[in-house]
Amino acid sequence: MLTSRWTPGEAAGTTGSVLVSVTDFQADRLRDLPGVYRAGLSLRRAWPDLPGAVGMWLWTEPLRGRCGSVSIWLDEQALRRFVGLPEHVAIVRRYRGRGRLRSTTWTTTRSDRGVWAKARAYLSEEIRTP
Repeated sequence: MLTSRWTPGEAAGTTGSVLVSVTDFQADRLRDLPGVYRAGLSLRRAWPDLPGAVGMWLWTEPLRGRCGSVSIWLDEQALRRFVGLPEHVAIVRRYRGRGRLRSTTWTTTRSDRGVWAKARAYLSEEIRTP
């Protein structure tokens, strides 16, 4: 798995409880994966200014056609604001039907290492086709 560098958000210095979100997109065709990943990079550029964003990493497994993010938020409301951003909505619509997406969230006060351990466990599970 390849991961990007940590991108701090507007709330990077926060302490206490945070919300972790992990997304996992499995492309139906490998040729769609670069576009999905570039879209993630585009969203990452706005990260330092997003209210409630603590920080994030992008990840990819290019040969398996997978990519996603591990993001940390002050709370669920901050995550919902991000999900509703016009830029994010446009990307979701563009790639809807071109693969399978799953995600999970949890609250923690653990270190980055603990976040990645739990994220990797989730990402090691296979995406099930309904």
